[in-house]
Amino acid sequence: MSQRRFQNKVVLVTGAAQGIGRRVAERLIEEGAHLVLVDRSELVHELAQDHVVTLTADLESYAGAEQAATAALDRFGRIDVLINNVGGTIWTRPFEHYTPEQIEKEVQRSLFPTLWCCRAVLPTMLAQEQGAIVNVSSIATRSVNRVPYGAAKGGVNALTACLAFETAERGVRVNAVAPGGTEAPARKIPRNTEKPSEDEQSWYQQIIDQTVQTSLMKRYGTLDEQASAILFLASDEASYITGTVLPVGGGDQG
Repeated sequence: MSQRRFQNKVVLVTGAAQGIGRRVAERLIEEGAHLVLVDRSELVHELAQDHVVTLTADLESYAGAEQAATAALDRFGRIDVLINNVGGTIWTRPFEHYTPEQIEKEVQRSLFPTLWCCRAVLPTMLAQEQGAIVNVSSIATRSVNRVPYGAAKGGVNALTACLAFETAERGVRVNAVAPGGTEAPARKIPRNTEKPSEDEQSWYQQIIDQTVQTSLMKRYGTLDEQASAILFLASDEASYITGTVLPVGGGDQG
């Protein structure tokens, strides 16, 4: 890749062990970034190299988010970009089939890491009078069989807009990308280790069918198509864009 948009910039990427987050990290390495890569999975350490710090942390707590921000500052002295990629549906089912505990876990997984990490890096970015935050949302805010997850990602969209209002005049841009269905290798560590029932398999197939149907292109996206949008908003090429949620779903607006 010829682009070097992130040469010597310090970028903190969460959820970097697998899927979209991992591809974002790989692309940032190619573009010359200094990286702090965070995940709860030990798989994140596969990406460690010069100028790349890897860290395992539980970002569902503020302590974990603060640990990640501190690691970046201790190693590089600044944080130029935060990419919040933690989240993902744990269960797929009609809302009446979710237990209260499952609802809480879905929101804890897909909203709080983004809230906590934004809060953890914000004082540094404001002191620098410079920074870019890209939150990974989802077009599942309008979808089937994922009400708690969709609600959590709706919260991410609101966080993005509200924080942009507060920080735009102080040098910090805040945007989000809302991926649609994305083709990715099977997760080495699944979000849900329970064997799905026949009903659960049927409910998941409904998600696949709806995702393809509501995409104008009638297909899933690729990891690079998602990563390209994220990196654009994180880069100086998007210097006059803030408070925006960019759907990347083949025309599905979410």
